[in-house]
Amino acid sequence: MMRTLIVTAALMLPTGGALAAEDAFVEFRTLKPELAMQAAMAAMEHCRAEGYQVGVAVTDRSGTLQAFVRDRFAGAHVEETARRKAWTAASFRTSTLDLGELTAPGTIYAGIRDLDQALALGGGVTIEHAGAIVGAIGVSGAPGPDLDDTCAREGIAAIEEAMGF
Repeated sequence: MMRTLIVTAALMLPTGGALAAEDAFVEFRTLKPELAMQAAMAAMEHCRAEGYQVGVAVTDRSGTLQAFVRDRFAGAHVEETARRKAWTAASFRTSTLDLGELTAPGTIYAGIRDLDQALALGGGVTIEHAGAIVGAIGVSGAPGPDLDDTCAREGIAAIEEAMGF
C-alpha cells in the first residue's frame, strides 16, 4: 500500500521531481474592502426600507472580516451574529439557510452546530464571481432568518455590476 502511494505521488510530480514555479502558489480573488462596505451598506439600507434594524458583516473568502455596519437601533447582538453568519457561509461554502437544514438535529452533520464560530441560522450568503467564492455576507436583526437572507442577497445584488456581471 505504501509503495503504491509513493509511486503515485512520484508520477504526479513534474519531470525532475521538483515543483515548477507556477505550481508552488495558489492564486485567487477576494473582495476589496471598498466593495465589501458597499455590499454591507446596501444590505442594511434594504433592511431599513423594509422596517428592519440590522447589522451586516462582510468577510473575505476565508472568513476574515472586511466590513461591518450596524443600523442605529439594531440590537447589540447583531455584531456577533452577523459576523458569525458571514464566517460560516465562507467557511462551509454555502448559505447558512441551507446549512441550517443540513445540520438539523438528528442529521449526520448536526455536530457542526457545536463548533465555536459556526452559526447555522439563515442570513449568511457566499459572494461568488466567475464560479469562485470571493467573500461572504451575514445579516442579523430582521424578524426572521429568511428575511436576513433576503437582505444579504440584496447586498450582493448591489455589487454585482462592479464585479463584472
